[in-house]
Amino acid sequence: MAITYSISDLAREFDLTTRAMRFYEDMGLLQPERSGPGGRNRVYSGRDRTRLKLTLRAKRLGLSLTEAKEIIDMYDSPRDTGPQLRKFLLVIAEHQKQLEAQMTDLQANLDELKVHQREAKALLAKSLSKSGAKNRAAKRNLGNE
Repeated sequence: MAITYSISDLAREFDLTTRAMRFYEDMGLLQPERSGPGGRNRVYSGRDRTRLKLTLRAKRLGLSLTEAKEIIDMYDSPRDTGPQLRKFLLVIAEHQKQLEAQMTDLQANLDELKVHQREAKALLAKSLSKSGAKNRAAKRNLGNE
């Protein structure tokens, strides 16, 4: 007999809410069997568990759920894996370009912050040295009275 899982089993295992699980089902990423009165109980198979695991991995890589579904659905078909792997490589390459562009933007922001930080520190040091000179002058003037 095949191992099956309830919605709460998988939600707990993958640290998800049951609402998220139902959302993945609505997106077509999971296709549990139905049982019980009116088919209210979802019964997930090992295949569903694997698809959920792959979906969460795709999300961590920055893929949309639609992209994740396209790739995962390709692996469900018994065809040659060449087209599947080419599609996967294209999607990954596109996300890599996006991440590299974001990293370039972030580095530019960090560099700009460092410039502002140096300027603010220099202004603060200048301000403190001026106020220190004023305090010393004030003390001298008090001593002369």
